[in-house]
Amino acid sequence: MTMLQQSHLSSADAAPRAPAPRALGAINWVGFTTLTKREIRRFLKVWVQTIAAPVVTTLLFYSVFALALGGVVRMVGDVPFLRFLGPGLIMMGMAQNAFANTSSSVLVSKVQGNIVDVLMPPLSPFEFVSAFVAGGIVRGLMVGLVTWIVIQLVVPLGLHAPFYVLFHAVMASMLLSLLGLIGGVWADKFDHMAAITNFVITPLSFLSGTFYTLDSAPRFFHTVAHVNPFFYFIDGFRYGFIGRTDGTLGTGIAVMLGINLVLWLVALRMVSTGYKLKA
Repeated sequence: MTMLQQSHLSSADAAPRAPAPRALGAINWVGFTTLTKREIRRFLKVWVQTIAAPVVTTLLFYSVFALALGGVVRMVGDVPFLRFLGPGLIMMGMAQNAFANTSSSVLVSKVQGNIVDVLMPPLSPFEFVSAFVAGGIVRGLMVGLVTWIVIQLVVPLGLHAPFYVLFHAVMASMLLSLLGLIGGVWADKFDHMAAITNFVITPLSFLSGTFYTLDSAPRFFHTVAHVNPFFYFIDGFRYGFIGRTDGTLGTGIAVMLGINLVLWLVALRMVSTGYKLKA
């Protein structure tokens, strides 16, 4: 072999090889975890607005009701009203912030035009939806945990059934995260999202039994509550703390699972077809 051939072979061996394609498997775990971490870091960077502010708002609601009672110990069955009120306020804060997390993330990305940064990577619709929903669930649970700790310093809520607390916290955060994702994909501007918040999320929250028990409400509100999905996750969540329920726990669990499944399928369909995401 000549010196020229040896030189040619050695230079060929030293030349960099082209990168081999990465095998992703059934689920792109790298992409999923990266997008999930991005969603979590996004709200943690402004924790004063996304975590502290909802806690302060909940405490203001709590303080208003405490002042309105004027020191009178009002009872709901054998439970003091302020203890009855606490779980509902915690759940309301969790639900609203889970919704805000996914809706704002998707809508802002669409308005700014950087939604393409999420659509171009090799992420399936399942991974796309799962990552955004996971971020919303984490924010909802963090708001709920911090709010619970702060309220515990004022009125001990106790813990009757931890499973129901955890199950309804996760299911409610998932439900509102999916609603936020669907709303963010559907909305074209912030006015559309404000309409969903003002005419859907807020009325459902206030008419869900957060501030009152159905025993003391007119018959009309019984009907409204039982067709309101928010009622079931607040009722089950409250049961986990005080052991009292206005509805049927089994029905509530079935409703939560059924609605989350339907919303998940809707979100997957919207993302897989590129509805208002791909121009």
